[in-house]
Order: sequence, then structure tokens, then C-alpha cells
Amino acid sequence: MTDADQVREDAVEAALRKLDLDTRTRLLAGQDMWSLPALPEIGLGSLVMSDGPVGVRGVRWTADDPSVALPSPTALAAAWDPALARRAGRLLAQEARRKGVHVLLAPTVNLHRSPLGGRHFECYSEDPYLTGAIGSGYVSGVQDGGVGTTVKHFVGNDAETDRFTVDSVIAPRPLRELYLAPFEAIVANARPWGIMTAYNQVNGTTMTEHRHLVNEVLRGEWGFDGCNVSDWMAARSTTGDIGGGMDVAMPGPATVYGPALAEAVRAGEVPESAVDAAVRNVLRLAARVGLLDGVPAVVTEPPAPVDGQALARELAARGFVLLRNEALSGGAAALPLDTGAGRTVALVGAAARDARVLGGGSATVFPERIVSPLDGLAAALPQGALTFTVGADPSDEPAPAGKGFELRAVCRDASGAVIGEGSLPTGQVQWIGDDLPAGASYETMASIEVTGTFLPRENGEHVFGTRGLGAFALAVGGEVRWEGVQEMGEEADPFEAFFGAPSERARVDLAEGEPVEVSLTYQVPDMSALPLRAVMFSLLHLGPRRDGDELIAEAVAAARAADTAVVVVATTERVESEGFDRADLRLPGRQDDLVRAVAAANPNTVVVVNAGSPVELPWREEVAAVLLTWFPGQEGGAALADVLLGDAEPGGRLPTTWPAELADAPVTEVVPTEGRLEYREGLHIGYRAYEKYAVTPAYPFGHGLGYTDWAYESLEATADTVRVRLTNTGSRPGREVVQVYLAPVADTVERPADWLAAFAGAEAGPGESVEVEIPLPARAFEIWDEESGGWRRIGGAYEVRASHAHGDTRLTAALHLA
Repeated sequence: MTDADQVREDAVEAALRKLDLDTRTRLLAGQDMWSLPALPEIGLGSLVMSDGPVGVRGVRWTADDPSVALPSPTALAAAWDPALARRAGRLLAQEARRKGVHVLLAPTVNLHRSPLGGRHFECYSEDPYLTGAIGSGYVSGVQDGGVGTTVKHFVGNDAETDRFTVDSVIAPRPLRELYLAPFEAIVANARPWGIMTAYNQVNGTTMTEHRHLVNEVLRGEWGFDGCNVSDWMAARSTTGDIGGGMDVAMPGPATVYGPALAEAVRAGEVPESAVDAAVRNVLRLAARVGLLDGVPAVVTEPPAPVDGQALARELAARGFVLLRNEALSGGAAALPLDTGAGRTVALVGAAARDARVLGGGSATVFPERIVSPLDGLAAALPQGALTFTVGADPSDEPAPAGKGFELRAVCRDASGAVIGEGSLPTGQVQWIGDDLPAGASYETMASIEVTGTFLPRENGEHVFGTRGLGAFALAVGGEVRWEGVQEMGEEADPFEAFFGAPSERARVDLAEGEPVEVSLTYQVPDMSALPLRAVMFSLLHLGPRRDGDELIAEAVAAARAADTAVVVVATTERVESEGFDRADLRLPGRQDDLVRAVAAANPNTVVVVNAGSPVELPWREEVAAVLLTWFPGQEGGAALADVLLGDAEPGGRLPTTWPAELADAPVTEVVPTEGRLEYREGLHIGYRAYEKYAVTPAYPFGHGLGYTDWAYESLEATADTVRVRLTNTGSRPGREVVQVYLAPVADTVERPADWLAAFAGAEAGPGESVEVEIPLPARAFEIWDEESGGWRRIGGAYEVRASHAHGDTRLTAALHLA
């Protein structure tokens, strides 16, 4: 403990002694959706939290104060660079400070157990070591900026189906070696100031009440001294939660803590010492972020300012994974594109125009700008070199009103008088708790009108719809098109049930370029009896539907006339989002048909895959190149132009195995049986399982091509260090990710055939050689011994593999561990 740490600890104890029981228990309960109460009597400010992990939304659902939107966490992990993750964290801390936020509700370090996981895009990897390394960099970066983190969701929240109640049944070895491992690594390497406990149960005990995993493992074994925050609405038991080590119940104002906790103490059901321990953790967090008067924050001088747009662009390119890059008839690879005089590009796909830059759910932020692939390539290519056709649209149902809409929300009382109004980033209204326009309140608000103008960009029949529960009236062009009530459906997840399903309400013929007035009025119900008051509904829109064959034929004609065709395919928010898991890995709509048709017309076809997690690519051998861009953040289109044109190298390597089809995926069970989701596969997820079952994926874990070639020349290995010498044998500078796998020889215990033990990046110019020294963590040689309840080092013979990807071994060395 440093002197500054001791000063903070002394201040925490002094503040604690000044608080009576009711005040202490009030401090452990959210006062609203995002904050804890201030306590002026001890000089304590209100601690404010905000969703992440790709940006800092702040406490309001509005674009009035835009947020930098970075690439998805899976994209960040694809860079295989903890130092880059740290830079991302510093930028997010800068954003948090600007918005008055003290704690970022991130990162998500659950594993890619199954490709069907709906929140896959928000997690880093299928591998616990890579997840821990990237997560450590991210947490360190955020906390470098004096902002706290809550590493989440502790633990076993690896799918979305029935996430509020599911019991994740995980045996001790996989629990320790896989699912707890990233959390343990981040606690050891980055000392996070917060943890968020999950909704689910693990082995029969709800995580917010899990005394063993929280108090004994997280705090006792690992030495975590931060604050444990519940996931939102996860806290269900006053005595169970405080006994299970949960410090803060969110959100407020109605929680299981506060007066209920004080009453439990007075009734003898909860020891007062348990309350004091939780309050210490909250005060320690407040002191660290500078909210306790007279006490030095951990960071008194923030790092140098970061250019958000520039870093977002760099991060995107660094995470792009070039899966395939075939040589064309002239001998050169398809990428980077030949941009010689007169060369033309046919850009195809609705997703090229309307980019999906981030995943759905609580991770949503509203950036100041979004650079689509069409925007990026149009800016980078000479005039006349680029054409665009839609080809196919991944979405065939209405989505929140976006491009072409300018909308405001107007709140009125029962007399019709306006009591508050505010701008809307899209047609989606999501006001939770006190996040209401100035002047509006739940007590006085009788209706909310989403109103404004729509400038159509296409002639034809436009679909308008609603999403949400309650009574609505929809008007387009000054004419009421629909009035009615949407009742609750059969959605199993409360998240989905609360939002309701998208519903078509009207079809209206509109002319391109002619603005039209739109309005959706919602009748606000009585919410006085609800523990958390919120308004959630959306004005939806879908542009004119054209014949699918015609759209594909247009794209084929454009591709045939161009030197290169670039097809952008994508998932939608109805495919990948928080709140539900996926049913399959297919691209929605007719995008597969589109790719096949374009590739048949032009052999120089490059496919850009805009998805947060694996999708089937049945045409992958029919195209010249496949570039995976994940959800690339606000600067994705600019980064795409950089990579396609060769101004930047695609720097990514797969952080998760890419199956050829869903049937090949070793773990597909994400739906509980009678409330239990059994992790029967044990240690064998991801690449470990593909190897165990001798299944060849479309692309292996760690795979990714660059724009140069590397020769691995020498490998030296000891029990704690690996040294690899390699040479850039290509004509361009580049970066290689050297992946070190351990493979036991004649293993004496049950383990995977091999596993990632360490990795490092190597950069060199053309013809240059470089040596990387990679520490081997002791844990790489250990297993969790279920009998002794501790870690056990396994000696014997190992093969150390220096690899370009899993299964793509370049050099090996023998190592004998005593």
C-alpha cells in the first residue's frame, strides 16, 4: 500500500465513523438510474455511472451530447494488443470526465462459449488468456484517466436466454480455468476499482448472493478491494445480497438496500459489520475517483488529450481481420486494391450505405458522426471511380427511424400543454428513471409525441410502424394512419417484453426528396406503483421494398462493369443484440445470393463482413477476398478505405474460431433446460473443442492475413520465457502476432491438446528482422485441482509452438518442466 493509498484508507474510516446506520444503508442504494446519493456531511459527492464499453453515453438517452463510438470489444480483442486496449481505455476515461461520469460499466469479459451468444460482440474472445490480457489493458487505460470500471458480468453470463434466472452449472475446473480466469487476471494485473455481479445463478446460487465466489474467491483469494455493483435490477434479496458481498444495489430509488437493509440490521438479520464493509468499499471507490473532499484522487493529472476520431479510425483498422486474399490473374493479391488510373470499384450492399457500427442494447451510444463504407470510399477514391447499388438489404422489417428523419419528443400534460421537449437521435425513445426532458415528470406527463420531418431518399411505398407497449396514434403527412394499443406479447426475456416486437402500422407512398411531417403520439400510463419508472417506445420505418431479383441484377451489372466489386454484408439488431441469443449463423435476407451472383460476374470480388460474431460464409471459396470488420465504430468507413486502398494494414487476428456452419460449432446449447444451462463440454470450448473433435473450422482461432509475409527463424523456450526471431520477407512494413501454444507430450492429466499460453506483436519493415521476448505465465502450466481446491503445476514434457494461428505452427521447441 502506497502512502496515498493509506491516506485514502484513513479518510474512508474517518468518514464511515460519522455516518449513522440509515445513512450508511442509503449510500449502498442507487438514488436513481445511474448514481449514488451525495452525503455533504462527510464531503462526499454523488457517484455517477454510465454504460460502456465502446463509448460513454452518460446519464441521458440523447445525441445532444454525442459520444465517441469505438469498435466493438470483439474488434478490440482482434487487434491482440493490450497496449492498444489501454489507449482505448484512456480515451473513454477522457469522455467520462467530460460527461461527469466517475465509473464506466465495462468491460464485459464473459467468454465466447458458443457462437450463438447474442451478446458475443460485447465480449472479447473464446480464450480466457486473451480475454484477460485485453481486459487488463482496457481497465488500466480507463483507470489511468481517473475513472473507475466494473468488470462484468461476474460470472457465467455467457448467453442471453433466461439470463435473469438461469442457473449456469459449471464444474470447478472449467469455472476456474476458463470462466473465472479473465476476472482473476484483470484483478491481478489492473487492480480494477469495481466488479459487476451478474443476473444468473452459478451452481444453484444467484451471483449477487454468491458468498463463495465473491467473498471467498474474488476478495479472499484474489485480494480484490474494489466495489461490487449489481447488474441493473439483479439485486433481489436484502439479506442474501449483503451476505453475498454485494456492495451496491442498482438502480434506484427502490432497491433491496436503503431502509430495507437498515431494518434487517435492527431485526438482527444482518450484522452491522457487513454494512460497514460495503460502505468502506463504496467510500474507497469515491475516494479513488476524487469524490471525497480533501482526499487525493488516484489520478490528479489526467493523461494527455486523445484525438477520439483518429483513435477510433486506428482501432478499427487494427481490428479488421483479412480472412482470405487470393492472387488474381495478374499475380497480385486482391487486396490492397489496384488504384491505378481509370480503375473502378462497384460498391454493393445496403450495409455499405447504412452502416451498423455498434451492437444493440445497453452498449448503445450516439456518435457525432458515422462514416459508412460508402462515405469512406467516396472520399478516398477519385470522382467517377465508385458506383453504388443496394443489391440486397439485410433487414426486412421496420427499424427505429434514422436516416432522413429529424425528430423531437414533445411532452404534454392532460390539458395538452407542453411541459417539456428534447431532440431525439433516432425514432427510439428510451427514458429510464429521471432521464426526462426538462420540465417533464411522470406525475404530470400524459402524452409524448415524437414529431418532425422525414426526407425520403427513395420513391415508393414506405412502411411506418411502432415498437413498445401501450396506446399510440401514428400520423404521416398530417393524416392519422393508425390508432391502437399494443399489448404485451410472449417474449420470454423481460428486456424484450418491455420493448415489444416491431409492428407495421401503415404504408404510405412518398416521393424522393419531398419532406413529409411525421408524428407518433404515446399515451403515458400511470407508473406510480412501479419500482422503476421508464418510457420505452419507437417510431419505426422501412423504405420501399423492391423485387429482390431486380436488386441483385442491378448489382451484377454494376460489378460486371467495374474492375473490382466490394460487397458489404451485415447482421441487424434483430440478429445480434443484448437480451436474446441467436437461432442460427446465417446472414439475414438474400445477402448470400447477392455475393454469389456478384462473384460469378466479377472474379475480383471482395466481401466485407459487418458482423459482431461469426456468420456462415458459404461462398467464401468463390470470392477473391474476405475482410471481417466486426462492428467497426463511428470511423469504420474511413478505416475500411484505409485498408482496402493499402494506406493501413488489416491488423486483426481472430479472437474466436469461425465455424464453416453452425453444425460444426462444438457448443450450441444456450437455451436452459428446466432453468439449468449445463456446461457439459467442460474445458472444451472454442479451438480446444475443434481440435478434440477433429473438426476443421472455416478459419481457425488466431487467423488473419496482413499485407506482407513473415519467416519464423528461431525459437528458444524456457519455463518462463519464449524468444522468437522472425523476418519480414515482404515488400511492405507490417505487424505479426506471434502466438505461443503449449502442447503437453504424453499428458498425465486430462487437458486440451494445446492452449494459448502467451502472445506478442512484432513490427518490422521490409527485409528487417526482429526478436520478441514473450513471458510465459506460470499459470499456463497449472490446472485447478478439484481434490485439493488449489492450483497444481503439471510437470513433464511440453512442445512449445510459435504459431501464426492455432494449428498454423511455424516453429517448435521441446521443454521439460521438472
